[in-house]
Amino acid sequence: MEDADFARFIERVKQKTNIDLSLYKETQMKRRLTTLRTKHGFGTFAEYWEALLREERLINVSEFWRNANRWAALEERFLPEMLREGHRLRIWSAACSTGEEPYTIAMILDRHGALARADILATDIDANVLEKAKAGIYHERSLKEVPPAYRGAYFTASEDGWKVSDRLIRAVRFRRHNLLHDPFDSDFDLIICRNVMIYFTEEAKNELYHKFAKALRPGGLLFVGSTEQIFTPSRYGLESTETFFYRRKQENA
Repeated sequence: MEDADFARFIERVKQKTNIDLSLYKETQMKRRLTTLRTKHGFGTFAEYWEALLREERLINVSEFWRNANRWAALEERFLPEMLREGHRLRIWSAACSTGEEPYTIAMILDRHGALARADILATDIDANVLEKAKAGIYHERSLKEVPPAYRGAYFTASEDGWKVSDRLIRAVRFRRHNLLHDPFDSDFDLIICRNVMIYFTEEAKNELYHKFAKALRPGGLLFVGSTEQIFTPSRYGLESTETFFYRRKQENA
């Protein structure tokens, strides 16, 4: 009964969101979902599904400046390197959820006077979270890591929470995209894909790392999550340049 309950949940998620959780690591996915289910007081996945439909509480865990020291590395080391090259930057926030990640990079770029020099693409498979991202309104808990200077400059209080600056909203292009099935754009200077790959099978991760590497321009960076270290980046034409940052090798390297 428990296996059938979980299998039906997986089927319902696919039907509603087009996310095929069967392509993810079953043991890890089931453990995480069971933890979420019991944390919220539901005895079965059928009960949890009904609650998710009522509250739209699908698995989108995101916040601004998540793992702040890694964002500091991007701001203080890698972004200045990119800007010195002089060309217009192409940046992709893959699996962007409700938009905290692309707005974080947009704020950093703006503080460096470089927002107008960048094209920021943000994608996710879930159309509902993309609509929330475009609205740019967030609960207090999402802002807990935002540095005070950024918070004062880019957020205003609203009835529903904190609204990100309209200028940042205009700077980010949101688009629906399925990482496992849709083609990738190319020539990105920076791809940010964090805290997503841990859910995929090894076969799916292998395919995605190859695709991400090809989507980067030579010398471009892939920025991954704190639990997603790539142990053999050379197999994808990447090299580790700092913790959780991987650079596509130059063509003549």
